[in-house]
Amino acid sequence: MTRQSIAKPLLLAAVLATSTVGLSGCGYNNLQAQDEQVTASWSEVVNQYQRRSDLVPNLVKVVQQYAEQEQEVFTQVAEARSRAGGITVTPEVLNDPEAMERFAAAQEQMTGALSRLMAVSERYPELKSDALFQDLQAQLEGTENRIAVARNRYIQEVQSYNTTVRQFPTNITAKVFGMDAKPNFSVANEEAISTAPSVDFGDDNAAPAE
Repeated sequence: MTRQSIAKPLLLAAVLATSTVGLSGCGYNNLQAQDEQVTASWSEVVNQYQRRSDLVPNLVKVVQQYAEQEQEVFTQVAEARSRAGGITVTPEVLNDPEAMERFAAAQEQMTGALSRLMAVSERYPELKSDALFQDLQAQLEGTENRIAVARNRYIQEVQSYNTTVRQFPTNITAKVFGMDAKPNFSVANEEAISTAPSVDFGDDNAAPAE
């Protein structure tokens, strides 16, 4: 083996090592890691909202058995569920402020519609005492808490990523690789970012959420 043939692999290894150190030093690896964390936390948000959506048909069905005349509320829930389900939830949404806003608005409408549905039980004592209704209500309350936790985690991950994207010198790296700041959920106050609120739809007889 000639001296030249040995030198080429060594030179290539040195270049690769230098490139890796350079990318690490300019924050590229950190940006990529944080971007992956944002995507993962977004997936959990979507999963929990989907879990809530899957509970709705059974919940509506059991309420209808006792409150058929509450058709307006059932219609509102169905329309809200349809709107929420019609929003694209792929990772591309994370880079589109308008899409993120539409998604958040649709989910908030779903929350409001479900709150009105659960309030119906206050007018129907037999519904409140139905074991299946209590179980579904407990599942819904637990899901709402999981949604809050997932949203708060996503908010924190995006805040961390956006800070890195905007800080010097990683802002230069972000610009070079086309990594822009991401839109985020809005929160009413700073406490909401770190605290998952207890969700209570007003039924004292419901089993505690797991």
